[in-house]
Amino acid sequence: MSAADSRGGPDAPTPRPVVLGVAGGTGSGKTTVVRAILEAVGRERIAFIEQDAYYRDVEWEDAEQIHRHNFDHPSALEGELLVAHLAELKAGRRVEVPIYDFVHHRRSVETRRVEPRPVVLVEGILLFVERDLRDLLDFKIYVDTDADIRLIRRLRRDIAERGRDFGNVLAQYESTVRPMHLEFVEPSKRWADVIIPEGGENRVALGMVIARVEQLLGGS
Repeated sequence: MSAADSRGGPDAPTPRPVVLGVAGGTGSGKTTVVRAILEAVGRERIAFIEQDAYYRDVEWEDAEQIHRHNFDHPSALEGELLVAHLAELKAGRRVEVPIYDFVHHRRSVETRRVEPRPVVLVEGILLFVERDLRDLLDFKIYVDTDADIRLIRRLRRDIAERGRDFGNVLAQYESTVRPMHLEFVEPSKRWADVIIPEGGENRVALGMVIARVEQLLGGS
């Protein structure tokens, strides 16, 4: 073996990307964890995808149908497309990720191009529920936060960013968000490699996660 080959020269195979999954209940602090990873590892080394972008595009008949729709059930997401996109990124090929409009509950006609990177980081509440998706994740992180904190954060986000009113957010939380969390999200943490209590406020756990990511990258 030549010196160039031993150092990973031009003929050396391209390392397979490391795929990280960050899951947890709505308002658990997943975004804070994701930001910490992006900043510590380097945004230029990470292809970032949000599971929320893969909500199925539904032709709504009226506003009442939207209110009745269960957005927190795994079937509301086009999981097969997300699986295909992660497989493409792992193979070193770019993908066109959907853009979902949370105000009008429809996909945009535009997409977001995501290029392959040494790290693929995907975030979402239901990441660990489906086996096909779990099997593509090299390192699974579950963000665990008390229900009352998660509800407060959900209220703030949906009112400020998604044009909802207080009563609508609470009704949705009671009818679908909480039941689906108990049925799907909470049980899925048994698949996690690491559970972070207190979300992004747990700096010690975040430091351990980032060190593990760097280890998986092997200094690339």
